Amino acid sequence: MSASKSELPEKARVVIVGGGVIGCSVAYHLTKLGWNDVVLLERKQLTSGTTWHAAGLIAQLRATANMTKLAKYSQELYGTLEEETGVATGFKRVGSITVALTEERREEIYRQAGMARAFGVEVEEISNERVQELYPHINLEGIKGAVYLPLDGQGDPANIALALAKGARQRGGLVKERVAVTNITKEGRRATGVDWEDSDGNTGHIAADMVVNCGGMWGHEVGRMAGVNVPLQACEHFYIVTEAIDGLTQLPVLRVPDECAYYKEDAGKMLLGAFEPNAKPWAVDGIPKDFEFDQLPEDFDHFEPILEAAVERMPMLAEAGIHTFFNGPESFTPDDAYHLGLAPEMDNVWVAAGFNSIGIQSAGGAGMALAAWMDTGEKPFDLGDVDISRMQPFQGNKRYLEARSKETLGLLYADHFPFRQKATARGVRRTPFHTHLLDRGAVMGELAGWERANWFANDGQEPKYEYSWQRQNFFDNVAQEHMAVRQNVGMYDMSSFGKIRVEGPDALAFMSYIGGGDYDVPVGKIVYTQFLNSTAGIEADVTVTRIEENCYLVVTPAATRLADQTWMRRNQGNFSVVITDVTAGEGVLAIMGPRSRELLQAVSPNDFSNDVNPFGTAQEIEIGMGLARVHRVTYVGELGWEVYVPSDMCGHVFETLADAGSGFDMRLCGMHMMDTCRMEKGFRHFGHDITSEDHVLEAGLGFAVKTDKPDFIGRDAVLKKRETGLEQRLVQFKLTDPEPLLYHNEPILRNGEYVGYLSSGGYGHHLGAAIGMGYVPCKGESVAQLLDSTFEIDIMGVKVKAEAQLKPFYDPKSERVKV
Repeated sequence: MSASKSELPEKARVVIVGGGVIGCSVAYHLTKLGWNDVVLLERKQLTSGTTWHAAGLIAQLRATANMTKLAKYSQELYGTLEEETGVATGFKRVGSITVALTEERREEIYRQAGMARAFGVEVEEISNERVQELYPHINLEGIKGAVYLPLDGQGDPANIALALAKGARQRGGLVKERVAVTNITKEGRRATGVDWEDSDGNTGHIAADMVVNCGGMWGHEVGRMAGVNVPLQACEHFYIVTEAIDGLTQLPVLRVPDECAYYKEDAGKMLLGAFEPNAKPWAVDGIPKDFEFDQLPEDFDHFEPILEAAVERMPMLAEAGIHTFFNGPESFTPDDAYHLGLAPEMDNVWVAAGFNSIGIQSAGGAGMALAAWMDTGEKPFDLGDVDISRMQPFQGNKRYLEARSKETLGLLYADHFPFRQKATARGVRRTPFHTHLLDRGAVMGELAGWERANWFANDGQEPKYEYSWQRQNFFDNVAQEHMAVRQNVGMYDMSSFGKIRVEGPDALAFMSYIGGGDYDVPVGKIVYTQFLNSTAGIEADVTVTRIEENCYLVVTPAATRLADQTWMRRNQGNFSVVITDVTAGEGVLAIMGPRSRELLQAVSPNDFSNDVNPFGTAQEIEIGMGLARVHRVTYVGELGWEVYVPSDMCGHVFETLADAGSGFDMRLCGMHMMDTCRMEKGFRHFGHDITSEDHVLEAGLGFAVKTDKPDFIGRDAVLKKRETGLEQRLVQFKLTDPEPLLYHNEPILRNGEYVGYLSSGGYGHHLGAAIGMGYVPCKGESVAQLLDSTFEIDIMGVKVKAEAQLKPFYDPKSERVKV
């Protein structure tokens, strides 16, 4: 039914664009919070984009604790929706089985099982005999391991969406079909409303306080209307449905990722779907205007290898007729994580789109989280994995999206090895030292589009990753780089780290408000600090250098530069400052290790002594025949400097340092070394060890917060926590057995009980064992009580004893950085 001008309001608190399962979930959850001025507009018919043809698999376990929390919420919601709305959702807990056909995959799924236990998801590793018992139709040949999640489910995707829409309507929300949003009107950084046109040609405008982009595979295009970057690309997704099979009864969902396949029994038929390694992007130049419940052309040749393997795995398929060969589009993002949150470019445009074929299992939780965020103005918990602000502006480039999407669909079922790098759409952002590093054996990884040297191959060694869950081919290389920094001197490229310049007459006042530190310091002083939210959770972990009286340089992790800059802009208020991204203006080389001072003195006439350049200060220097600025700080726990070089002089400065470094046996190092060294030193990693829901005091960073300042974001929450006491602490662990490896998310046991999971994990090459850190509950306990415990880490079901302490295992008094 089309709209008329009288049926649509002239004003709404929020307009949701898109009536798939995500848009319906956002509308449902906003009305549940008491919002009744909610309008959802769907261009055609509800579910007619991708929701209607989704497979309807509803798993609980995701890659992180909070994503798992959202998936579990979706399950619980779908279990009650039918009773609430009267719409049958088809939701049932059938369980799921994942089988491994290689030893590497077996380790992956067993590590996932450990993670599930840490996240409170019911899981069990099962024998082949148990697999056969649960799934009698399977051919067990080649199966080396299996994991069973008894509470996983499946449902009817379209009816789940329709139930959510009905729930929204029952609480006063307006859901209108066949009304297309043709434009989003804007004023500065705010959307003012939407223009619409219905199927009869009627047009109109709705003024809106907020707009939510739930456009699914149209999300990129809807984003452009608002001046918002929503990087996603539609890809073809294939499955077949058999004719009815005699005697087929309810079965768990079965995943065979090594054969790129999943199986779902539905009403006596079998659905076989695929996430093949080389996907087919669709509608790169735009989705047809009349697309509605459409299928894409069959491509049996593309699907045939999956089907051949499936007939071997499930012999009954050889006898079953194919009822439906289906090809429909799904939207995929550059990193296989969906987009959620407040768009960085605007202050009232929200995004929930790009769900990478897990939209049904994600929709309930994503809608709940976004609605809570919109209602209070603050994230309900850490959503960094999916926060739209993680996307870089260039990632909206169509050629980039086409190239990357060919890979991301297949990555859903690829081996999820530690340190695995994307293979497509590479080389977009390069530091000024890129060619110099490649010429010397650099093996590049990619982060936020930046090509970064992760490790360096030795002479005669092929400079490429060979992935494994065991010690990978670069393990010894990183050990050598690690020990060079610990014992001699190493150099690595930090140019990708974000650099944000804050300047103006209110620079000091603004920094004092936005951050927890003391910025009223001499010019040249460096302050390690956090930006806090109102609950004293950590929104950013940065260093701030006072460059001039009214100018500060904020250095951020590469992946969060846009998010951190957006946080600053949103909290700028009436402060008279200009906030500018200057990342590309300077290259940065870190010179770290006991002989770093000697090396710098060999290439510069300046004085690097403690008297002139103590720890935590910066100075302008001559270097070679050029100029630079050195910051005496460290993320590896050694004496060292970060050398900031104007981009035009980077080549010269690199060659100067490399030539002089040969006389010191200086080693070029990569990001993996930096990570292993920082873990030995107990330095936190933003996004892993510290997030927006981790209280700065519980993270062990109270020393960086100066509550004697009168007013800064989060001050009250810091003072309150000091009064009430810590409920958990970030603890560092070292395994007593030198052989096992840690990555992150491994469960922590205290006195035999599961109490948490590792936020970081790696190998301490100086310490000679795997190390990690994670939060442990300790309400009402002293440090002595906490540490007077037996700690173990669960690795694939094996409990490995671990030493625990709050101080760093390496150089706990930080004597080495200040020599």
